Amino acid sequence: MSSTAAFCLLSTLGGYLVTSFLLLKYPTLLHQKKKQRFLSRHISHRGGAGEHLENTMAAFYHAVAIGTDMLELDCHITKDEQVVVSHDANLKRSTGVSVNVSDLKYCELPPYLCKLDVPFQRGCRCEGTDNRIPLLKEVFEAFPETPINIDIKVNNNTLIKKVSELVKEYKREHLTVWGNASSEIVDKCYKENSDIPILFSLQRVLLILGLFFTGLLPFVPIREQFFEIPMPSIILKLKEPNTMSKGHKFLIWLSDTLLMRKALFDHLTARGIQVYIWVLNEEHEYKRAFDLGATGVMTDYPTKLKDFLKNFSA
Repeated sequence: MSSTAAFCLLSTLGGYLVTSFLLLKYPTLLHQKKKQRFLSRHISHRGGAGEHLENTMAAFYHAVAIGTDMLELDCHITKDEQVVVSHDANLKRSTGVSVNVSDLKYCELPPYLCKLDVPFQRGCRCEGTDNRIPLLKEVFEAFPETPINIDIKVNNNTLIKKVSELVKEYKREHLTVWGNASSEIVDKCYKENSDIPILFSLQRVLLILGLFFTGLLPFVPIREQFFEIPMPSIILKLKEPNTMSKGHKFLIWLSDTLLMRKALFDHLTARGIQVYIWVLNEEHEYKRAFDLGATGVMTDYPTKLKDFLKNFSA
C-alpha cells in the first residue's frame, strides 16, 4: 500500500471514529430527540410479585397506592377472546391446573394458588387472598392515569388486535408500551397500532449492541422508545452455585459486561429512549442500575424500591 493510500485510509478511519464519538455523546446533532409521554423510574413487575400474588388486582392497587410509576403485566387471550392478565400460557405453575388459557372461556379459568414463588428471588414465596385472574380492561378502568407496560406473551393476531382495541377504547396510547422478546410479535404490534410505543425485541437489542461496539449506533435511526433488558448478573443469585459450570459463569459475566454499558444507556437516553432494567430485587442491584444511567428499574418488591429511591440521588 502506498503512503498516500495509507494516509487516506487513516484519515477516513480517524474521521469516522471522531464523528462516531461526537454523535455518541451528542446524538441530537443528527437525530431528533423522541418526545417522552411519561417517565418511569419505579416499575412494578407483574404488579409487584413479591408483595402480592402476581398479576392480580390486589398487586396493582398496592403498587399504585405506594406511588409506582408504571405497572408491568402479561397478557393472553381466552377461547372466548377475552384479554386476560396472566404470565403463563399454561396455568399449571400459577393455578395447579394444567390447562391452557387459550383453551378455556374466561369464566372457566381456575384461580391462582394462594402461594406463588417470587420469580426473580430464589427461595421466596408470596401469599395472597386475591387469586382471580383479571381482565386487561379491568386494569385500564382501575388505573386510567397509570402507565402500563404490556408483554404480549404469544404470537396471536387476535390478541394483538384486541389489546390495541382496548388501548384505543380507553384512550391510553400515551400511557401504554407493548411488545415482546420476539421481533415478529413486536413488528405485528407496530403494524397494528403505531401510536402505541414499542419495546425492543431481543433481536433488536442484539443489533443495538453490535452497532454500539462498532461505532455505527449514532448514525442509525431507531423506532423503538423503550430499551428493556435484564441485568445478566442476577442469574447468579437465582441458581445454586454448584450447579453452574465455569463456562456458564463466564458467559453470564461476558453478557453482563457487554450489556451493562453506561455509554450505551446515556446515548439512548439522550435520544429520548427510556432504559428499563429487570428484574431487580436488592438495593445493590437498584444502585448499580441507576449508577449506570438506567431510566427505571423493574422490581418484584415495589415497597423496597420506593424506600431506596427516597434516599438515592443519581
